[in-house]
Amino acid sequence: MLNVLKHRGYRHMFLAQTVALLGTGLATVALGLLAFDLSGDQAGLVLGTALTIKMVAYVTLAPIASAFAEQMNRRTMLVLLDVIRAGVALCLPFVNEIWQVYVLIFLMQAASAGFTPTFQATIPDLLPDEEDYTKALSLSRMAYDLENLLSPMLAAALLSLVTFDALFMGTSVGFVASAALIVTIALPSPKPSKRRGIWDRTTRGLRIYLATPRLRGLLALCMTLSLVGAMVLVNTVVVIRADLNLDETTVAFALGSFGAGSMFAALFLPRFLQALTDRPVMMFGAALMSITALVLAGWSYLLALSLPAVLTAWFLIGLGYSTVLTPSGRLLRRSSRPEDRPALFAAQFTLSHACWLVTYPLSGWLISTFDATITLLTLGSGGMISLTIALILWPNRDPEVVEHYHPDLPPEHPHLQDGHNHPYVIDDLHRRWPGHHQTYR
Repeated sequence: MLNVLKHRGYRHMFLAQTVALLGTGLATVALGLLAFDLSGDQAGLVLGTALTIKMVAYVTLAPIASAFAEQMNRRTMLVLLDVIRAGVALCLPFVNEIWQVYVLIFLMQAASAGFTPTFQATIPDLLPDEEDYTKALSLSRMAYDLENLLSPMLAAALLSLVTFDALFMGTSVGFVASAALIVTIALPSPKPSKRRGIWDRTTRGLRIYLATPRLRGLLALCMTLSLVGAMVLVNTVVVIRADLNLDETTVAFALGSFGAGSMFAALFLPRFLQALTDRPVMMFGAALMSITALVLAGWSYLLALSLPAVLTAWFLIGLGYSTVLTPSGRLLRRSSRPEDRPALFAAQFTLSHACWLVTYPLSGWLISTFDATITLLTLGSGGMISLTIALILWPNRDPEVVEHYHPDLPPEHPHLQDGHNHPYVIDDLHRRWPGHHQTYR
């Protein structure tokens, strides 16, 4: 897997992602301490509001940012957004009002809403070989999981030497290092085939996404992922501390079990994806997540929850989580032309975070109103329903080259020359999927 790092451009991008993730992890710890410093026992409300602001920024601003990404040099845009994030992080130690925290979090996440999809859309252009790109996706997934494990440890080590305010300095350093790595390489910046208005550019990715059957299936899988994933990310502390009456260290251990499952899947996925297509692999991952939640619900009802049962379930859910999430970039790459990739990755970013915007509060409400058994049963059942929808929306037969005709084009049109045999994607000349009614307008 590591041989993909021989590519200098990708190596710099991967290192940029890694140092930025470490910086973000430090900011997560520091933000919790800042919230407590400003609001005491109301810190949970402050953090919950900040998380909501983050998700709203992601959902609303990513398509707008993609419209500008189409017009800008990608390297310039990524470096500029890193600099903005670094500047915002430097301001956080100086706030003394909660509303200031909300404003700065919005600015930082607005920059991230532009940075992340553009960054993700650039990797397939740097690595045109699908096997290399698959390895890059797995490395990226492992980087996210390692950040979840290492950032709290690094923050704890730093807090033994400095106050929490200094962690924001570490965040700023991470973003500056990311910008420095990106500025040293040349990045492809495919230009659109024609000039488009701002509304067209803003909605283009969403329209391509929703007109592509495999991507409609991916959206349903994202809902499965967010429903069951929210059980882990939102409710682990309640399950461990309230239901099992265990300490805070066990909370970290349980979340680590989820991360270990995700890393295990990311490590072996490139090998499986050489032999299998994306659809069965991703459907298996979604089924594993949902069935595990339902089995744990039954276990909780019949035998009561236990730490070994939770750790095993969290590992399996993490394995399924990565199995669904990691190959999704391959689907986006297959479904777009290079100039449309930033818009399509932004659409995936927006729609997937819209799922989390629903499931985060739903998961928290369920466990606070009922109990872990009902919550697991509800979220696991919802995951199975979403999986069933994905199986319907994403046909089993999903070739890249699809037979189609252009009765609206004259025979001498350049697109109809050279046998007219090409991978089918939604664009200006292909506005609907053959055999489907959803049309790109």
